[in-house]
This record gives sequence, structure tokens and C-alpha cells, in this order.
Amino acid sequence: MAALFTIGLAGTISLPAQAQQTVEQIKQRGYISCGASQGNVGFSAPDEKGVWKGLDVDTCRAVAVAILGDKDKARFVPLTGPQRLTALQTGEIDILPRTTTWTLRRDANGLNFSFPNYYEYDGFLLSRKLGVTETKQMKGASVCLQTGSTTEVTLADLSRKYNLDLKPILFDNVPATRQAFFSGRCDALISDASALATTRATQAPNPEDYVIFPASGHFEGLAPSVRHGDDRFYDIVKWSFQALIAAEDMGITQANVDEMLKSSDPQIQRFLGMEPGNGQALGLDEKWAYNIIKQVGNYGEIFDRHIGKNSPIKLDRGPNKLHKDGGLMFPLVFN
Repeated sequence: MAALFTIGLAGTISLPAQAQQTVEQIKQRGYISCGASQGNVGFSAPDEKGVWKGLDVDTCRAVAVAILGDKDKARFVPLTGPQRLTALQTGEIDILPRTTTWTLRRDANGLNFSFPNYYEYDGFLLSRKLGVTETKQMKGASVCLQTGSTTEVTLADLSRKYNLDLKPILFDNVPATRQAFFSGRCDALISDASALATTRATQAPNPEDYVIFPASGHFEGLAPSVRHGDDRFYDIVKWSFQALIAAEDMGITQANVDEMLKSSDPQIQRFLGMEPGNGQALGLDEKWAYNIIKQVGNYGEIFDRHIGKNSPIKLDRGPNKLHKDGGLMFPLVFN
């Protein structure tokens, strides 16, 4: 039996012995450690004052509020694509909210993914003067991309499917990949479409000179993840994000959350902790969800200020709308 058990674990990342005590470790050290990108504006990047901001940043801040009661008790570790999964598996970080696609092999090899905090598709960024508007027109093109990302597989699949002889040019971090594209080392840049929109808006000499179009047309779920082996922490991460969705669905915002404490709606009373039970179930303060919305806002507010209508990027919410508005963000039941 022991031999069979050992064989069954072959090829996987061994879990830290302390995996079951993640919440206790976070409380003891006084902060949660979050994986971040090396500068993906709108998702995770430091501003001019060094303050980390973005959709993924606020996703992690919500977990910090749930456990520690303070959004500022989150620290961010910039990681390259190849580094990010290993950093989580080995315990260097507690949670990876950084633009990571939920895939079968990642899920099966030591990671537990929460609900997607962003639905996305891979795209190509090219100079408009090339006159290319779809993948099938890219025969023989050189493409800059980051190693360790799902775009490596996407590019290989597209090249084989359409007999395009695409030539990948690999880099180990995002800044180098983007710099290479704009310096002319490759014909195209492949990445998440939102990342390409950010790149075009913030780094292109003239954004109007560049076009973005879908690479394969397949949507992906970008989801925060934690290590296997700690169900309590996993539950807190899942429901901290769900609190953002549920609050938007119920019309609870950062501005009106205090007024909502007076609501007679039993659903809202349970959500905001006026009726006890949810906090106890997770081992948290009963007002954990109230605290998240008070300090961070609901999902729609977070989206709009970082990548949506109130941001320089101004991405349409598309599939990231609430389910009742035609999107994929579906609130679960808080009882």
C-alpha cells in the first residue's frame, strides 16, 4: 500500500507540511502574500507611488480583508510566467490571483482554482499597416510570447491547425516580451486580449497604429489559485471573491453598504453579517463580507476603476457582466 501511494504521487509537487495551517500562518505574520505580474496595468502593477493596483490586486485584498480585516495587509510578489506556479506550489506565496488560466493539468498538479475573476480570450497584437485581420492570414509570421503561458500551446495549435508555420520567439517575462515586439523583433504579440489592450494603450507610440483580433476564438477562465491541501483557506478564497459578485447582484456598493445594514431583506442581512452564521462557518468575523465591500467595493466597481469605463483602458465587460445581464458572473447563495 505504501509503495502504491508513493507511486501515485510521482511527478507532482510535494505539498508543504504546514499546508493545513495557511490561515494561521497569515494571521501570525500579519499579512497575506500574493503573486503578482511584473507590470500588467489594470490587473496587477504598482502605480507611480509604488502602490499595487488592479483587478487581481483587489481580488487578493478582498481575501486579506476577510482574514485580517484590512485590505492593506496584502503584500505582492512580482513573478514571471514560469515562476508563478512554482512559487505557489512551494509556499513562497499564499495565493496566486495573477492572470493565470484555469487548465486541467494545472488543476491536477497541486493547484486548486477559485472561481474565475476574469473571462478572456487569447489575441494577437499587430501593426495595422500589415493589413492582417485574422489568424489565417499570418502564415510564416514571427510571434513574441512569454514562456510558461498557455499561449505557447495556443500558438502551436494554431500553427498546426492552419498550416501557418508560425515562429515563436520566447521571453521569460512580460516586459521583455512587449519591448521586443515594439522594437520590431517579431511581427505579432500574442497574449490575453485584455493584456494586449493595456499594452496598446500604455506602451504603443501611437495606439491607433495597432490592431487586436482573437487568436483562436476560445474563451478561458482566469482564476485565483491556492495550493492543494488546505480546504479552509480554499473556501475563504472562493467565498471572498463570491462576496464581490453577490454584492453587485444585490446592489450593495462601497458607498451604500452602511445604509444596507438597515435592510429588512433577510438575504442582505445574512450577507452583511447582521444575521450570524456565515462567518462562523468559515471561521471568520461575522461581518467579513461587509468589511470586504466597505474597503474594496463590489466586482463591478473594481472592474470599472481598473479596466472598465472609469479607467484609461475602458474595456467592455462582455462575458464578465453579471449572469442576469447576459454575462458569466453568477452569484452563489450566502446561507
